[in-house]
Amino acid sequence: MYAVVGCSECSALWVVEGRPERSECPQCGTTRQYAKRKQFVTTEDPDHAREARAAMLAKRQGHEDAFAELDSFSEMDAYVDEVGVDDEEYLEGSGIDTDEVSEAAERVERGSAGSGGQSRKETVLAGLRELDRPTEDDVVGYATDRGVPADYVRDALEKLTRRGEVTESGGTYRLL
Repeated sequence: MYAVVGCSECSALWVVEGRPERSECPQCGTTRQYAKRKQFVTTEDPDHAREARAAMLAKRQGHEDAFAELDSFSEMDAYVDEVGVDDEEYLEGSGIDTDEVSEAAERVERGSAGSGGQSRKETVLAGLRELDRPTEDDVVGYATDRGVPADYVRDALEKLTRRGEVTESGGTYRLL
């Protein structure tokens, strides 16, 4: 199932696949329960969901007539496959070894990038869970040992606190 959902904070629209417990706005980062998001269109076809979102955006900007003249997403996908150069040809033309790029991508997918396969945010959250009465310095140390930059950790702690996912009292952080 695919649904076109909207953000109550910034009015962004995006397509969500399935029924996740929570969804995050790709524009402003607001996280809400999926069930509380406004669902404008629900469909089994991802192309239909994309077209509905695009139509809503075109209407919002006053370009309904121009949008009506466009082909469907599935037809445009076919056009894209037929024109231009593929990724491998482009990279090779730029002097990049595509075999090395493929090997690097495989290493990242296997999680050998140093964080055990976790995202930066997941690493910060893991530090908050695993450390006893963690301070900012404790979480920064935990995350930097796992390859997360200190500036990112500090920003993440600030955002998590602002969103109400974490509380800070007397320099000590606690997950809510």
